Amino acid sequence: MAPKGRRGPLFEHAFSPQDAVLREASRHLGRRRFLTASAAAAALAFTTGRPARGASAARERPAHRITDDPFTLGVASGDPLPGSVVLWTRLAPQPFEPDGGLGQERVTVHWEVAEDEFFLFVAQRGVTQAHPEYGHSVHVDVQGLEPGTEYHYRFRAGTWLSPAGRTRTAPAAGTDPGRLRLAAVSCQAYHDGYYTAHRHLAEDDVDVVVHVGDYLYEYAVDAAGGARAYTDVKLPDLFNREAETLADYRLRYALYKGDADLRAVHAAHPFILTWDDHETENNYAGAVDEKGGPADAFLVRRAAAYRAYWENQPLREAQLPSGPDARLYRRLHWGTLAQFDVLDTRQYRSDQAYGGGPHSPGPESDDAARTITGDAQERWLADGWRASTARWNVMPQQVCFSQRRFGTEADATVSMDAWDGYRASRERVTAAATAAGIENWLVLTGDVHVGYAFDIKGDFDDPASRTLGTEITTTSVTSGRDGTERPSNWATYMAANPHLKWYDGRRGYVRIELGAEAARTDFKVVSAVTTPGAPIETAASFVTEAGAPGLKPA
Repeated sequence: MAPKGRRGPLFEHAFSPQDAVLREASRHLGRRRFLTASAAAAALAFTTGRPARGASAARERPAHRITDDPFTLGVASGDPLPGSVVLWTRLAPQPFEPDGGLGQERVTVHWEVAEDEFFLFVAQRGVTQAHPEYGHSVHVDVQGLEPGTEYHYRFRAGTWLSPAGRTRTAPAAGTDPGRLRLAAVSCQAYHDGYYTAHRHLAEDDVDVVVHVGDYLYEYAVDAAGGARAYTDVKLPDLFNREAETLADYRLRYALYKGDADLRAVHAAHPFILTWDDHETENNYAGAVDEKGGPADAFLVRRAAAYRAYWENQPLREAQLPSGPDARLYRRLHWGTLAQFDVLDTRQYRSDQAYGGGPHSPGPESDDAARTITGDAQERWLADGWRASTARWNVMPQQVCFSQRRFGTEADATVSMDAWDGYRASRERVTAAATAAGIENWLVLTGDVHVGYAFDIKGDFDDPASRTLGTEITTTSVTSGRDGTERPSNWATYMAANPHLKWYDGRRGYVRIELGAEAARTDFKVVSAVTTPGAPIETAASFVTEAGAPGLKPA
């Protein structure tokens, strides 16, 4: 991520009816009325409302008027629980139109979940509505399923049948599933290359995929798709601008989800997702944008970005934003084997210290009042750890948790955007883990477009200090383009950070298998993303033994 101060190109933006409501609310209230961020949040809460009911409801589109395939963006599932899972699709017969080609009409959608891929043994079926207020997205929280079971699902709108997806429920509470196979991914800038890693992951045998942020980038995508360098297709000019409005973000998701490899990985596995900054804007912090503009204006943009994120992901209604606010941090379990504490380190954080660029730690960054999680989320995390009986405590989050010094000198700079810029916050979290007796702590990170394997130390400046857990940083799917095995700073980083056990700059994903005795991590990489079809290989493997934190080569 770049330090604050970057300014994207200025273009005319697309707008949705909801954008018009947001602009009108902002115009009437006026900037002087937005005295605080909370006041802006309250004003916006009612401007991004839910679908109208009764006589005010949107008119239904008849089935015979759905003349083109509405399932161009694929299907997805997510947040598996022992008896339920969220199923998702978004109807868009014309995906590059602001309304997806369905106008302001609602659409009846049928869904079904089966025990077999041929849908001979249907376990659940039902009917729901795709509302224009939600961008014609569908979120079905299917209840009454069997724990620890694989299912297949699909949707129907009019005469059109969606592609089938495969999902699974979590094991029953209190049961030991024996193992959990997960993958971690992050940072998939469309304009930086092809989703080759996703294609390979779609064919991998994992139970769940954890996406730790930067699913989407707000940056402009030119007619050739950036580094994809299309010669057989020309993207519309509407993508060649930074996304700022709800219509912009919806269209950007349509571009990303139109990719066949991304659709394939969603159809193959359930996802657990959290966002980072680029789903909204680079390096934003709470209500502060990267350019330091007025909070009220940015909160209008944040409301649009958060709404579009929920509309385009398999998330429950509990995650539906209210204006510019959304409760994305949440907890899931995989029997007695794993507890997932999914964090949000963007929405509640203090602004980055020292302007946000690399800087040596100092009084400003080390102010004890600063937070990267917010007080409520920090307490929620500590409470969850105290109550945890899981073998492994997995913490998916966004930015590097472990210390990452950029040089070997005594006053070496660190990232002010990562936990190094919020050291008091990190100390409180590590103290909470220690106080709760968390022995098998696994932090999953993205953001930096490289793969890292860290030992989390009690004192990062003392290599002999106690190892508290393991941090695995997954590289990007595409961001940063092709990458290289050993970036130019490889030797410096390895020397400056003795707790850093591995570093690779290629693209790919991480595969982790958790068991009762150990966790095995395989770093999967591809040689290129600017051309499609690169093979996948395992670049390195590590084992962390249960009860004995610390990475060991496998």
